[in-house]
Amino acid sequence: MRTVKVGIDAGGTLLKMVYEESGRFHYKTYSMDDLQNSMNWLKMTAAGASVALTGGQSELLKNDFFPNAIPVSEFKASCEGADFLMKQEGKTKENYLLINIGTGTSIYLIKAREYTRILGSGIGGGTFLGLGKLLTGETGFSELVSLARKGEAAAADLLVKDIYHPSKPPIDGSLTASNFGKVRINEEVSNEDKIASLTNMIAETIVLLSMQSASQHQIKDIVYIGNTLKNNKLLKNRLEHYTNMLGLNPVFIKNGEYSGAVGAFLSL
Repeated sequence: MRTVKVGIDAGGTLLKMVYEESGRFHYKTYSMDDLQNSMNWLKMTAAGASVALTGGQSELLKNDFFPNAIPVSEFKASCEGADFLMKQEGKTKENYLLINIGTGTSIYLIKAREYTRILGSGIGGGTFLGLGKLLTGETGFSELVSLARKGEAAAADLLVKDIYHPSKPPIDGSLTASNFGKVRINEEVSNEDKIASLTNMIAETIVLLSMQSASQHQIKDIVYIGNTLKNNKLLKNRLEHYTNMLGLNPVFIKNGEYSGAVGAFLSL
């Protein structure tokens, strides 16, 4: 393999890497706890390659492994990488919100190819992992996603229809009145139900923040990226459901979790 350019997004938990071979992009993910192995792989397969770095741990990688690497701001890399991936899929948008769900969540406004970070939230993948551990004792992302897929959020969440029962509620009865509000009266809430409820809470919070930003800037298209979405079918489903409910257009990108690494690659 002859790789001459590599884009790396080094976050607090994961290292994501993009390289090009024979005109095709290839994607790799490593745990930051396994940093030495990922660097050994890169040295063996792409010795002498040009490297661009982004993400919270990019300075560490530059100091320890790639003194000649080009640093790229996480903001610029995420926005330009997502825009590139959207074009690759024929999903080009002129004006949209980019919602990057990483450890936390960042909201960017893309308007006429100008990028502005307008909002951030501490709710994100770190919340999913942290509260997931507190609620179930489980620490693995894939394991928590699997639990959520088997659970019922309504077993833990107090819904509007629960409050109005037996009367007919004046609004959609399936809406959440209180996240985890039913736990105190339902002693049969399973671990699966807890993580389904947690996933629902994260989705609701992110969509409400997105809706406020979209309304302020007159935007209809909401593009979701970030590693928290990877293989997380329930979170995608809830984001899509609530975004549509508010009259907005949800967009998901193939390999969107690599937007930062792609954006770094494009700077070379």
